[in-house]
Amino acid sequence: MMRALVLAAMMAAPAWASEDIADKYPGSPLYSKPVEFIPNVWSAIGATAPPTYENSGHNNNLSFIVTGDGVVVINGGAAYVLAKALHQEIKAITDQPVKLVIDENGQGHAMLGNSYWAEQGVPILAHVDAAHEIEERGHQLLEEMKRYNRDKAEGTFVAPPTETFEDTRVIEMGDTRIEVLHLGPAHGPGDTQVWLPEQSLVIAGDMAFHERMLPIFEDTIVADWIETWETGFEPLGATYVIPGHGHPTNMDQVRRYTRDYLVYLREKIGAHLEAGGDLADAYYIDQSPFAHLDTFEELATKNAGRVYEQMEFE
Repeated sequence: MMRALVLAAMMAAPAWASEDIADKYPGSPLYSKPVEFIPNVWSAIGATAPPTYENSGHNNNLSFIVTGDGVVVINGGAAYVLAKALHQEIKAITDQPVKLVIDENGQGHAMLGNSYWAEQGVPILAHVDAAHEIEERGHQLLEEMKRYNRDKAEGTFVAPPTETFEDTRVIEMGDTRIEVLHLGPAHGPGDTQVWLPEQSLVIAGDMAFHERMLPIFEDTIVADWIETWETGFEPLGATYVIPGHGHPTNMDQVRRYTRDYLVYLREKIGAHLEAGGDLADAYYIDQSPFAHLDTFEELATKNAGRVYEQMEFE
């Protein structure tokens, strides 16, 4: 029965993506109430819109694993208030203590809520590159969050990770084996995946997108992201995928809107370059197959421009 419900959710997920949906959990700073995706793996799904005061910056997924001997949280969240709200939800579900927080990368919505967890004395784990990003840009990210979150930013400060890893960290807790992975360069520095091999589930972080368009940053090397996908992420063979943004789904869905989108963009820009096209026109290459994704209007032209700049001198 559980498997049937999960598969039904996978099929229905694309219809749920919308930037126009109002806050789904008005009684909490969280955008939505945590849902148990498979037994003992929960996620509070963030808005697929940009961070706003209305969604409190909860526009990514805040997940946690109940192991039988403690809880592992994936993502500190965008603010102290979000991490505290998530902890309240965890305490309503289990009396097991939170024993570890894992940041999926060094972006603000992954790590600014570390401030709450640090006050609780919970260890915080991040990849070494994400830790460096937090050290270098943490205060800038905090100021950016304060601008949109205003009074909801109260209590938030930059709390760096207390532990780091380079390639893999294996955690045996309770009945659960958790493999914390850095599979290679992808969306941004220190991208981290949390792999549960016995459940065939990956909490993918920003390796994988599907309901909203992925952003290509200045330090996102698209060719490397594709290679990491093909040599590291896809071979996991995950049955279930909790992406960094959007509802839990399967590998086919995230491949279509992540790896296939990146390949499509490089092919379009490559043809544009071969025809002698310049950067000004590159912004307007045809991306209509992906126009239904949330944040398309905000990101499509920026993505095309950055891929052009990367490929111009290849």
